[in-house]
Amino acid sequence: MKKYINGIFLGALALGLASCDDYLDREPLSDIIPENFFTSASNLSAYTINFYGGFRTHSNNSWELGTFSDDNNTDNQAYAEYSTRFVPSQLTVPAHSGNWDFTVVRQINYFFANVLPNLESGVLSPSTEVNEAIGEAYFFRAFANYNNYKVIGDFPITTEVVPDDKETLLEQTVRYPRNQVARFILEDLAKAAQYLPETNSKGKNGLNSACAQLFRSRVALFEATWLKHHKGTALVPGGPGWPGDPSLLNGFNIDTEINYFLTEAMASAKIVGDQIVNNLVQNTGNIVGQNAALQSQNPYYTMFCDQDLTGYSEVLLYKYYNTDQNIYTDIQQQLQVNGGGSGWTRGLVNSFVMRNGLPIYAAGSGYDPEWENQGISASLQDRDSRIQIFTKGDYSIENYQTDGTPNYNNLNIMLNAQTNKKYSTGYGIKKGKTYNVEQTTNNSSVTGSIIFRATEAMLNYIEACVELNGSPDNTADSYWRALRNRALVNPDYNVTIAATDMSQEALGDWGAYSAGQLIDATLYNVRRERRNELIGESLRWDDLRRWAALDQMIQTPYIIEGIKFWGTVYTDPSSPLFLTAEVIVDPTTGNMSPESLSPYVRPYQKVQFNNPVYNGYVWVNANYLSPLGQNDFTAASPDGSVSSTVLYQNPGWGMLAGENPKNF
Repeated sequence: MKKYINGIFLGALALGLASCDDYLDREPLSDIIPENFFTSASNLSAYTINFYGGFRTHSNNSWELGTFSDDNNTDNQAYAEYSTRFVPSQLTVPAHSGNWDFTVVRQINYFFANVLPNLESGVLSPSTEVNEAIGEAYFFRAFANYNNYKVIGDFPITTEVVPDDKETLLEQTVRYPRNQVARFILEDLAKAAQYLPETNSKGKNGLNSACAQLFRSRVALFEATWLKHHKGTALVPGGPGWPGDPSLLNGFNIDTEINYFLTEAMASAKIVGDQIVNNLVQNTGNIVGQNAALQSQNPYYTMFCDQDLTGYSEVLLYKYYNTDQNIYTDIQQQLQVNGGGSGWTRGLVNSFVMRNGLPIYAAGSGYDPEWENQGISASLQDRDSRIQIFTKGDYSIENYQTDGTPNYNNLNIMLNAQTNKKYSTGYGIKKGKTYNVEQTTNNSSVTGSIIFRATEAMLNYIEACVELNGSPDNTADSYWRALRNRALVNPDYNVTIAATDMSQEALGDWGAYSAGQLIDATLYNVRRERRNELIGESLRWDDLRRWAALDQMIQTPYIIEGIKFWGTVYTDPSSPLFLTAEVIVDPTTGNMSPESLSPYVRPYQKVQFNNPVYNGYVWVNANYLSPLGQNDFTAASPDGSVSSTVLYQNPGWGMLAGENPKNF
């Protein structure tokens, strides 16, 4: 495929199609690509395939866990070093915002400006391949707009190739209210679903109509819940202190918009959910995902670590890796041998209920707190199988040598490994780990990278339904029970809801809150199900932002914790699980948090000096949205000054590079 693209399209790329120059400084694309390029189906396909590189997939960074590291710096997953997103004094307005970018949108607009007239005039003949390329183009424009709007908020809506004169360009930088941007994205995705086939010519390495519907449900749910949970603030159109132009509100009614987006989220999600609910990938419950012959012992587990994901029903789109084609990564070095500097948090682990459906603190759950003193594996017994399957246990099998001999996990790397190789919390991440030792050397990991998984649609539907109606309908009920059945948990979620104590859940789950207030138990358990099913799948941070789930940390810092360490088998010299590596408790050079603070590992209290998060993570509500950069204001200014710019900054942020955010 790469050779095919190079032969047809490399010249266009070399002339600057894939450049990232500033929006206001580009020459017209009509000067770059010949007019006759968009007259054949093969050229259209060559054009749109270039945008697949915009998906987040496993990278070749040897010091991360691929996409399984994306949930770092949340309440689910902790990196060994603290995140500046929770240190307001270290957050600043940038010189240039990476999200104030129109590159892809401009390229797609040029595509439509040529393709649609050619179709209408007959210069381009309609075909399945042409429709597929058009569907991909609509999808990628929506995808680009979503990636910008979800972090910036109000954003320009452009459908035309803008001529290269500054006055017109300035007019095109108008920031439309975020709900209008979201509606535009939904329109593009509806068209994408219409044009895309059920099966792409590239198989599951190409977009299909289900991908468009799944993503459409994600966008609609994002906007609906953002509007609902940030209602009454400057972060929604027309809210108190909103910096946008009131003349652009067009009769905006926030409750009407919330209902619209929730309804659209349910409609799109149901299309995908109904296709998969009775065909979920099997979970055998086996915590050893592969045997010594590398055969799957649990398809649910190997769905996240196989090379070829075509046969997994839930996988809608993924990236395929092959060393013969020089397409590979190094994530297995971290997943099998090291820890990637990451780890599940105690809060995440404690959110998984017992198999009888009861939270671990509930009477009759069967959970025994003494289990924590016996180690990780003991503490996870009888739990929702997902946390057992995707967490490294005490001396669990890491991989198999070529002769079939197993190598085992060693928790010592929590103490004596380099920062980017250790287990930050003690809970080693196992999701995505293959047992093939040969993938740990010479950047040879070929683990497929899932981009869209149909199961998300089921979760989107459940959440949108409960947000809209207050309780699950029949469809949501069937989806929820199917997910719990697959997790080997009592499918009656009402048992869990009835036993839920929100004050207990709030101890380890930021999603227990919206706008600083505890939510009701039904909605919370919807969020719990989403959290448990999608751990390590790159969605947690966006979920927390749209739920307004961080306000409580403005006044009350939050301390991340991991495994119970002090007073357990790990500190008992008579135990085979005793950690022989030297434990250092020191405010300057420590590798373990002091017992006097907590018996649990506190990764950000191992060292006290020069540590701004020693007393916990703190939130500033300006950071729900990212700021535009100073250069963005000067570029969108008639005279190049910040004071005369046509743009406005997001709430709580200044307009000059280096300024810190404030609560508003």
